[in-house]
Amino acid sequence: MLRELTLRQRLLAIVSSREAEFRLLAEASNDMVSRIAFDGTLTYVSPASLRVLGWPPESLVGGNALAGLNPEDRAAVEGVVAALKTGEREEAMIAYRTRHRNTGTVWLESSLSVTRDPKTGRVDGVVAISRDVTEHKQLEGHLSRLATLDSLTGLANRRFLDDRAERELAIARQSRSDVSLLLIDADHFKAFNDHYGHLAGDNCLQQIAAVIQSHATRPSDLAARYGGEEFALLLAETNLAGARVVAERIRSAVQELSIPHVGNSAAPVVTISIGIATAGSQAGWPSLKGLIAQADETLYRAKSDGRNCVGNDLPLHEAPPIQPGQAPPPTAPASQADQTAPR
Repeated sequence: MLRELTLRQRLLAIVSSREAEFRLLAEASNDMVSRIAFDGTLTYVSPASLRVLGWPPESLVGGNALAGLNPEDRAAVEGVVAALKTGEREEAMIAYRTRHRNTGTVWLESSLSVTRDPKTGRVDGVVAISRDVTEHKQLEGHLSRLATLDSLTGLANRRFLDDRAERELAIARQSRSDVSLLLIDADHFKAFNDHYGHLAGDNCLQQIAAVIQSHATRPSDLAARYGGEEFALLLAETNLAGARVVAERIRSAVQELSIPHVGNSAAPVVTISIGIATAGSQAGWPSLKGLIAQADETLYRAKSDGRNCVGNDLPLHEAPPIQPGQAPPPTAPASQADQTAPR
């Protein structure tokens, strides 16, 4: 690795002179070295191209340097190249995806340095030293997923939920729109674990998580494991009526899993209780801590009302909870398809 770094530094140092030494070093490097003319044509490619891209140098010389570039990365790469051409930058480093002849998409990391005409001193091209960093990018992505996902259920973890909820609350305040949070708790789950064992408990949580995830139907929805047997569903642009409809659908779907639970006082199968909090033009826009506290309070009401229900946002004596089989409020969406519109 040290040898490759030294070679790279020497290549960049002699990029505008001593052509014979440049080619000697380029052809000894494990990195792919290429010269790119001002119009984007490849004028030189080192033998390492066969390992890095699956193509021999003679197949690449004369072609466009951006051929095979992933469309999603094109704007970023073109922006860097433009800055080099205008003299705004002398050097740059960029990672991007491109096409390998045999293995499909690969990630490359390229160090770029301008070359200048020895007579005029003007920029006449670029030298790129590129290496395959696909494995590193895959590891990076894996570590990123580990940092944001719950390992048991595959849902977002608490930390990711908090970050996303903070952002959605800020957007809601700015746009004067609604955002709702559902807190979902498996009823008498300790009794379930005690009776059926922890492996069965893990399987039960995974099935509940799958139901919740299936109701996160829009890109802005986020299902998360909140901790233990508690889950959360964040619903952007969703008012209280819409959130209650989604909550009742989730409650019903979990009950329909028909997972036996002899220790459940609410039903002979696994059930859930759900609390809801909504921030918006009518309820105001509390802090995330305040929103969670409101959802937790309505979850407590659901448990106080016998579990297997959706808790109220009003005092218990003012409005009953949504009970199993009860029709949703008439102002709420009437079908699953309606969930694609603002709730």
